[in-house]
Amino acid sequence: MTVAKLAEMHWETLEQPPYSPDLAPSDFHLFGPLKEELGGQRFEDDEEVEAFVLNWLTTRPRSFYEEGIKKLLIRWEKCVAQSGDYVEK
Repeated sequence: MTVAKLAEMHWETLEQPPYSPDLAPSDFHLFGPLKEELGGQRFEDDEEVEAFVLNWLTTRPRSFYEEGIKKLLIRWEKCVAQSGDYVEK
């Protein structure tokens, strides 16, 4: 469905370098803040963890996700400038 939607919108997709966690928004934008929020929490079972994470994701303001996408653009520009050899340090 995603590929079809991108084609419908005439958006060009870029291949991601094989090892590039610094270009995955989940790695550089979501997991850090989520890990901080989970710190010190105790859960009875997997369902509690899933409910907590789902609630956390759905209560982030729109600006949180927009900021992540903007950071991705900057990181992609650096990667392209380095011919794919870019790694955020």
